[in-house]
Amino acid sequence: MQDKILEMGKKAREASHLMAMANSNRKREVLERMASALELEHDSIEAANRRDVEDAERAGLGKAKIDRLMINEKVLSEMIDGLKEVSMLPDPIGEVTRMWTRPNGLRVGKMRIPLGVIGIIYESRPNVTVDAAALCIKAGNAVILRGGSEAFHSNSRLAGILRESLKQAGLPEDAVQFVETTDRQAVLDLLGLEDYVDVMIPRGGEELIRFVAKNARMPVLKHYKGVCHVYVDSDVDLEMARSICLNAKAQRPATCNAMETLLVHETVAESFLPAMAEEFRRIGVELRGCERTRALVSGCEAATDEDWYAEYLDLILAVRIVPDMEEAIRHITKYGSQHTEAIVTANFERAHRFIREVQSSLVLVNASTRFNDGFQLGLGAEIGISTSRLHAFGPMGVEELTTTKFIALGDGQLRG
Repeated sequence: MQDKILEMGKKAREASHLMAMANSNRKREVLERMASALELEHDSIEAANRRDVEDAERAGLGKAKIDRLMINEKVLSEMIDGLKEVSMLPDPIGEVTRMWTRPNGLRVGKMRIPLGVIGIIYESRPNVTVDAAALCIKAGNAVILRGGSEAFHSNSRLAGILRESLKQAGLPEDAVQFVETTDRQAVLDLLGLEDYVDVMIPRGGEELIRFVAKNARMPVLKHYKGVCHVYVDSDVDLEMARSICLNAKAQRPATCNAMETLLVHETVAESFLPAMAEEFRRIGVELRGCERTRALVSGCEAATDEDWYAEYLDLILAVRIVPDMEEAIRHITKYGSQHTEAIVTANFERAHRFIREVQSSLVLVNASTRFNDGFQLGLGAEIGISTSRLHAFGPMGVEELTTTKFIALGDGQLRG
């Protein structure tokens, strides 16, 4: 297996050199070809996914995990739309992002270039296969994909379709490679390819991400968990706050951008929390609150310090009443994971301060935390969400899969 993974790395490196030189029209053409191929191969994709779902059901995987695994009409349509949208994005490669002139007349600039070879290790969601490949191709990279065993047949079929599209478009099919084994040793072998893989991106649970971060020999772009907050301010439209909180918690509770802690200003707590708690209960959300919350909300369990750190990924919500926005920010700073935070307020000054002072990858005003998503933010798709800050922070789209090199234009300058 080690030799096979090494050979994949060598092929990816060769392919990355060719992809870096591919022009914009060629990359757009292959992404459009991939979108058409997914439509044409609907039945074979469905059959492969059915094998994975049946295996998952026999293995006793929970409903939420099977939901993430399933490729239904909506999911396939989103994959196709994502490919089309990425194809139409501006090509970042070759863009000169800044230019300045030195006293000797030398013009110095920075030009955007691909990262090179990107490794993706991910769980459950087969759409990652398509999203990751699309973004890497658009940014002129090669990618090695290692999906979870539960989606093996789906990922293998999707990767095969993408590779065939590359070949038909006259681009190197090894720009997209899928690790065709469920052997866990292959992950360690892939993490050791520091000579061929420039960056590793894990997508999945905290255990997987920590394993990758511990064992990778190359840089890792990651987020360990999403402890996301919504702060309901004193100056607020309570109906807006209600709908935002419901969406942030319950629209898809098993995602990293779902709200895990609700912070409420003390002056609106009495008018907001009892009715809000009743709505949460109606849809099955279990509440764990501070002492002041429990005085207003009957049947609310006591929150422990562990609850403020918790990423539940479930219909469970921690609730705390705070005296002011400053305390809300202190709470977020202490317990948050720098993923996603939102304020619901009608006060412009406090909204501006919240945006400036909260240091998370996405900070929202009067909108649900669920918008921390590459597609929702207009990136076409995302390869993951980074909270590691170097070199990307937040959803990683095409631009985040590039770096810059210095260029200098002279007319005979010599250094004295």
